[in-house]
Amino acid sequence: MDVFLKTAAALNDETRVLLLRFLDEHGECCVCDLQHSLEMIQSRLSRHLKILKEAGFVRVERKGTWGYYSIRTPLDRFRLEALEEIKHLDITLPPLQKISENGDCKI
Repeated sequence: MDVFLKTAAALNDETRVLLLRFLDEHGECCVCDLQHSLEMIQSRLSRHLKILKEAGFVRVERKGTWGYYSIRTPLDRFRLEALEEIKHLDITLPPLQKISENGDCKI
């Protein structure tokens, strides 16, 4: 029950839904690229990414100092169906603005 509630709670925020759609669309992204593309301050972005990670939606891979986030695979049916529903929402995604070069972030 706890896992279900964490998952449902993670979806109860417009920013987190946007993040899921963005990662689903663009694939693995460095936190600095997410910050720049979504025009979010680092502390706010990190809080939302932590909630999505704890809810089982995203994974993080550390490369040096930086975290690279992507949709976790495999996903269970509930999370997979939630992502499918998010794809059908009327969300305007900002373009991916990469500021990292060869795994080296510039922030």
